[in-house]
Amino acid sequence: MQEDYRKEILLEEYTSRINRVQDYIEANLGEELRLETLSQVANFSPYHFHRIFSTMVGEPLFQYIQRIRLEKAAFLLLANPKKSVTEISLECGFSNQASFAKAFKKYFNISASKWRTKLDNIQESKNCKVDSKIGKADSSQGKVSLDIFLYNNNVRKNIVWRNYIMTNISYSIEVKEVNEMCVAYVRHIGPYKGDSTLFSKLFDKLFKWAGARDLIHFPETQTLTLYHDSPEITEEDKLRISVCLTVPEDTEVDGEIGKMTIPGGKYAIGHFELNEDQYQDAWASMYGKWLPESGYQPDDGACFEMYLNAPEEHPEKKHIVDIYVPIKPL
Repeated sequence: MQEDYRKEILLEEYTSRINRVQDYIEANLGEELRLETLSQVANFSPYHFHRIFSTMVGEPLFQYIQRIRLEKAAFLLLANPKKSVTEISLECGFSNQASFAKAFKKYFNISASKWRTKLDNIQESKNCKVDSKIGKADSSQGKVSLDIFLYNNNVRKNIVWRNYIMTNISYSIEVKEVNEMCVAYVRHIGPYKGDSTLFSKLFDKLFKWAGARDLIHFPETQTLTLYHDSPEITEEDKLRISVCLTVPEDTEVDGEIGKMTIPGGKYAIGHFELNEDQYQDAWASMYGKWLPESGYQPDDGACFEMYLNAPEEHPEKKHIVDIYVPIKPL
């Protein structure tokens, strides 16, 4: 029993270090990401770090960095139609447009210029199988199908579907400046759509950790889920989410519990009252209806859901949720 406990503690420590590296990569994607720098972030020697990262994450370090860069570029190409391909490639850490074009075509089976201009071509790509997602309801928890594609393509095609969304969800949207938030988190890599048990398990682990340290003080304490990747772009087994709890900046974390800062700035905040199976519709209503008519476009940065009630205490078992999308002028 003692040996099993020791192994569990060691695994948590390794997980914590790899999470720190993933956070660092995401925050510095446009910079040169050297093995020596990343191994220092993880506090492993460069020789051992590369092997540890590959084993725990499931892909080699620089393959992981390349994939994250390409997937971010794929999102920015759709979210920022006025920004050139060259600008986006440099922003995502590629040294020149030629190397980016080659890598993008190899990964997605489509050129970057076609990706941003024709949804039908995107549907043929090896990673994005959006033809199986468009227009299909899904009882997923979190940000799922239709977000970036509906926003950047012919919205008129979806008027009937959007009206269905509008008449079946009660919500309002406001734009406001939001302060940065320090959060403790537990991260999950892999599928999550429709898996309410997974979210319960992750939050339970986070609450047990926070409760033992007297860090839970509702309503001041906020709970949220941050989505690092877009399900339309990233393969399901590589999707990253972080379930989070706001904490003081000087909070010490260890093991599987990490700490990060969610940037402040201008956000569109959708206030929703939902059934458990309407999360996808809520995200789609923001991206497919509100954004195209708002004068804003998505800014670089992760989106998240903030949970405002305990659904079992609601008379209709509704989920009261705020969806935060970082934005900037179109």
